[in-house]
Amino acid sequence: MNRFVKVIGGVVVVAVGAVVAAPFLIPTDTIIQQVSEQVENTTGRKLSIAGESQLSVFPSLSIELNDVAFANMASGSAENMVSMEQLAVHIPWLSLLSGEAKLERFVIRNPNILLETDKQGKANWQIMPTTAAAPTAQANEAAAGPVKLPQGFDVSLGEVAIYGGQLTYLDGVTGAKQQVSDFELIVALPSLFKPLDVKGGLTYQQQRFELNTQVDTPAKAIEGQTFNVTQTLASVLLNLEFNGAIAQQGKDIKGSLKLAGDSVKAITQWQGIDLKAKDNAFNQFSVSGDMHLAGETFKLSAFEAKLDALAIKGQSQIDLGARLNVMADIDLGMLDLNPYLPERPEKPAEPAKPAEQGEPQPIVWDDTPIDLSGLNALDADIKVRSTGLIAKEIKLGENQFSVKLKDGKARLGLDKFNAYEGEGQGKVMVNAKRAPYQINTDFSLTDINAEPLLTDAVGFDKVLGKGSISWALNTQGQSQKQFVSALTGNLAFSFVDGGLKGANIAEMMRKGSEMLKGDFSSLKEGLNADFDPNQKTDFSALIGTFTFKNGVGTNTDLNLASPLLRITGSGEVDLPKTYVNYRLVTGLVDTIEGQASSDDSTGFKVPLRIKGRFHKVDYKLDFGSAAKDKAKDEAKDKVKDKLKDKLKGLFG
Repeated sequence: MNRFVKVIGGVVVVAVGAVVAAPFLIPTDTIIQQVSEQVENTTGRKLSIAGESQLSVFPSLSIELNDVAFANMASGSAENMVSMEQLAVHIPWLSLLSGEAKLERFVIRNPNILLETDKQGKANWQIMPTTAAAPTAQANEAAAGPVKLPQGFDVSLGEVAIYGGQLTYLDGVTGAKQQVSDFELIVALPSLFKPLDVKGGLTYQQQRFELNTQVDTPAKAIEGQTFNVTQTLASVLLNLEFNGAIAQQGKDIKGSLKLAGDSVKAITQWQGIDLKAKDNAFNQFSVSGDMHLAGETFKLSAFEAKLDALAIKGQSQIDLGARLNVMADIDLGMLDLNPYLPERPEKPAEPAKPAEQGEPQPIVWDDTPIDLSGLNALDADIKVRSTGLIAKEIKLGENQFSVKLKDGKARLGLDKFNAYEGEGQGKVMVNAKRAPYQINTDFSLTDINAEPLLTDAVGFDKVLGKGSISWALNTQGQSQKQFVSALTGNLAFSFVDGGLKGANIAEMMRKGSEMLKGDFSSLKEGLNADFDPNQKTDFSALIGTFTFKNGVGTNTDLNLASPLLRITGSGEVDLPKTYVNYRLVTGLVDTIEGQASSDDSTGFKVPLRIKGRFHKVDYKLDFGSAAKDKAKDEAKDKVKDKLKDKLKGLFG
């Protein structure tokens, strides 16, 4: 027994001695040289270790390599593909003896990793020889299939980390460059059948990102089974959260997604984009919803997006194939676009005129180029609803419209349109394949309040009343000014129980009763009147049509009926110059029964000239023109016969 103990003791002493002496007996430099040669023979690239190397076998198998470099491909932009300050690996002996893959320590310090393609598109990470016969389709399918772990196989990781360094990607074809740096990543994996945690941070474009990733069962991921993932990404710019499941080796991903930040402007500035926005625009934002990515199809259901005061809900599907295709059903809520639209251009400076400080200012069409080329980048089929919309001075009520976009051609259909106390339907066609852009519109609106509609649309606030408007108008250009100047098509309107602001034509006609005294010319200047916003001409009906060409609308069938007046007229509205030039023929009816009368005849007729810029329209009675229709003597007699009784009762 004693002899046996002595033998065992001797063996232990020899073993311990061998372990202690091993680092001194094993030629470390020789081992490293052989490893480097084997790597070069296999990959065709040199592995160099210029710093000191340490190898120890007690209490664990340990190796530390300093100043390590792995060469880049011959056509690469730098000498090395990978270099690092230090690589340290510690493996417990018991794990080797038991067959358990346990890594006590695996630390990389200050790596410099370059992933790039050359001008021909060759990637430097393709390091294995390519002269071997191409694998068969069956072999490719088998290689891409799930892996089955051996029975009882497991992996346990201690300290696995990357400290410092950078990773750079260069695209030799496009010249694009991306880089992440300042790594501080720590991996914790007690077992393949327990959660894997990756925590740490990195820097991308001078912005620090902290990340935390957890995979519930790494063994499932390795074997191609469905596994759960939780991912968070935090920075001063944005915060991202994902909680979901990954299946089919990453080909099927679904879960809940949340993205939020305090400033869109800060993100665009970080990306080198100068977003010229108002103080109350492009600030706080958030996006949340349930997502599902299967192959090249991305679905987002029950999503909610917020930007400043805007709130959008709905669902969408995006096909990420050869051409981007977007399908969506969206509720915009109350959509106020004014914070995101540019301000109107400043009006030309004019000398101050104290007496005119309160006068209306001229309209200035914006000539800033509008870029619609983005419509060529995708196809779309979108349905959108909103409880209201505000854009510049345009105000809409509850609406529903659809957008179809195909090959740079867009169709905007108004399926439900409520605005200015009325309703309607219409469509807008936009061809943005090339500039100048082509726009076609076709609308029919009923029970519309004329004054706010015309004021908001074209700054013309001289028509009161409710009625219907329909138009088929086309234009082309690249700015608001160009679109207005190229306007072509037809417009028709019919209003009831309204008025024309700026002059009381009936009152002017009452003054015309002084012509009964026989002097036509003496009242000509006295009957001229500038625009007076406190005056108006009431009407029971106003109908007419316009034909537009190059932004100038021509009308020949204007007809206005009021209790005492019948007005017909013709003229032009020049939108580019914001100028109106109209000649109205005004007549008093032959009965005082008012609008209920069936007598449309008028005896006393006087032309009325309406002329001037939209913001300052002048009205002028022209008795000289009236006298041309009849001789003065005949007009005097007829006026006396037909108007004496009527004016006696009306004007005293």
